[in-house]
Amino acid sequence: MAKGYWVSVYRTISDPEKLAAYDELARPAVQAGGGRVLSRGVRVVAHDAGIAERTILIEFDSFEQAVAARESEAYQKALAVLSDAVERDFRIIEGLD
Repeated sequence: MAKGYWVSVYRTISDPEKLAAYDELARPAVQAGGGRVLSRGVRVVAHDAGIAERTILIEFDSFEQAVAARESEAYQKALAVLSDAVERDFRIIEGLD
């Protein structure tokens, strides 16, 4: 079964305090959903149209598990706290195998 990944690239961070509060709720929600943080980097080299800002990569055992974790009640609470504190590109992608 192909793994699933969350890829989140922050374009702007306008409220670091809300982001910190989101992190406190999102971390256990991701872990409860089976997610493993592979990269949580602020050290980024961007090319082409990329933005050199915070980038997060989280791995799940399956694409379906990644989707379910995003839709979970615990993660939705984290998103409510985050609200308008950031602008980010968030994707769920399926691995090759």
